[in-house]
Amino acid sequence: MSFSLYDAVVPSNLQIMGAVDALLTKAEAFCVEKGKIEADLIDARLAADMLPFGYQVKCCAAHSVGGIEGVRAGSFSPDMSPWPTNFAGLHGILQTAIASLKAIDREAFDALADTDTQFAFGETRMPFTGANFLLSFSQPNFYFHATTAYAILRAQGVKLGKRDFMGMPRIKR
Repeated sequence: MSFSLYDAVVPSNLQIMGAVDALLTKAEAFCVEKGKIEADLIDARLAADMLPFGYQVKCCAAHSVGGIEGVRAGSFSPDMSPWPTNFAGLHGILQTAIASLKAIDREAFDALADTDTQFAFGETRMPFTGANFLLSFSQPNFYFHATTAYAILRAQGVKLGKRDFMGMPRIKR
């Protein structure tokens, strides 16, 4: 069996996106249990100069399916739109991204490996191949935002462990 670009990206994105969606469910339960306002948790940050939890969740979608869409279009720019201010909206973003990832055709995805792709932000332009963009730019960003979302919830007192971050591993069946 050969290992493809699809294998290196899509299954792991699905695994972690499912885990982040489950983190949202635990965050909701935490707010109910502790009498906290969900917007306060969604606006929580690890540090004053970092973006809040809601942004981190939104960026998981932006650097998974959004990165793939950027490769298809030949250019990726950061999504600077506002993020949802409630858990339902954040779940919606993740569920839409998960459905899009599940619908990806393996062969069409693998064909993106050599596609010219650029990262564009303001005056900055960084050229990549599709594979290099996804593996060396989008994927590290994806994991950074998923980890930061997890860490924000932990710092706010939500009871989480490593399994909550990892989600369901793809074990041999």
